[in-house]
Amino acid sequence: MARFTYKVRNTQGKPQAGIVEAATLKQAAALLHDRSFFIVDLKEIKDRSLPLNIGKNTISQNDLVHFTRQLSSMVTAGLTLIEALAILRQQLTKPSIIKLINQIEDDVRGGKAFYEALEKYPNIFPPAYLALVRAGEASGKLDALLLRLADNLEKSRDFRNKIRGILIYPIIVITGISLVATIVITVVIPKLTSLYKEFDIELPLPTQILISLSLFLVKFWWLLIILAFLTVFVILRWKQTNTGQHIFAAVALKLPVFGQLVAQSTIVETTRTLAILIDGGVPILTALEIAYGATGNILFKEAFSQAAKQVEKGFPLSEPLLNNPLFPPILGQMVAVGEQTGKQADSLSKVSTYFETEAEQAIRNLTTMIEPLIMVILGLGVAFLVIAVLVPIYSLTSKF
Repeated sequence: MARFTYKVRNTQGKPQAGIVEAATLKQAAALLHDRSFFIVDLKEIKDRSLPLNIGKNTISQNDLVHFTRQLSSMVTAGLTLIEALAILRQQLTKPSIIKLINQIEDDVRGGKAFYEALEKYPNIFPPAYLALVRAGEASGKLDALLLRLADNLEKSRDFRNKIRGILIYPIIVITGISLVATIVITVVIPKLTSLYKEFDIELPLPTQILISLSLFLVKFWWLLIILAFLTVFVILRWKQTNTGQHIFAAVALKLPVFGQLVAQSTIVETTRTLAILIDGGVPILTALEIAYGATGNILFKEAFSQAAKQVEKGFPLSEPLLNNPLFPPILGQMVAVGEQTGKQADSLSKVSTYFETEAEQAIRNLTTMIEPLIMVILGLGVAFLVIAVLVPIYSLTSKF
């Protein structure tokens, strides 16, 4: 199959561009005419290894959720996949997603399976997505699995947004405090320092600390910026090493409240993915490989990898989960119940819901704890600045 770049105008006269695969130039033109396009330019790509360029970060998680939800609704309503893609392309306005749909539609019209068209974009469609689409096409239940997939993507998005939401308030407050402190230290304190020296008054310890910090920041601010960049660079590079990944993962799991949240959120995402994959007809070993491949914490990744090896040897999945202290006992127990009743997907889904509830409670606890903690830190910072700045001024005025 050859690949052709095209520039066309649709029935409304709007210009569009993309790539179409066909055996010949004539067949490519016919495919475009079938879509009611007026061809402006059509030529073959000589370098067939040229990668398709959608852009790594131009399609967000929200775009993927909307794409899957709308596509599942139209396919469930009885439209063919090509009809659904064509309607979806006309409804959307974001150029990157329109270009993506154009190229997927061209591949499907050219005779490729839907999952094969999606496989070209691993940065957009995760392995679990591709596995479910492939299983749906093989079983003839693409509409049902797209609907399940859309629900799963929405749940994952909402859960991650809840976790991100708890960090917004402290980040804003800490940023504000840092800016105010920087202005006071670099602008206000140097002016007061010259005043203190002129009247030769004895300065309390907080004021001496603040003046020393001010002098250092004013003279060596560039050094701090360099050190900050170097520190971040070294930490990121070290985090990519095997040792660094293990240490970061272990520390993250041992943090108060945060560690519990990290563990629960990992289990939520993994069990939810496993449930939808197994329910969709994906083999257990393939489902486990996809699930632990999508896990960010290397300790959980290795634990699920070991579990997959045990399952490959013929052991039930519940056994390695129960024997590994990293997993809470209820996870292995619920999986064992699912294996005994033949409803493993349902058991995993219930486990996911249980840990999602626990994680949401941990989020509420963390939010409740963060607010007074920030107020205490803010109060201490303001008290320090007041003592360091106002006490010398009071001493100075008392001399008069």
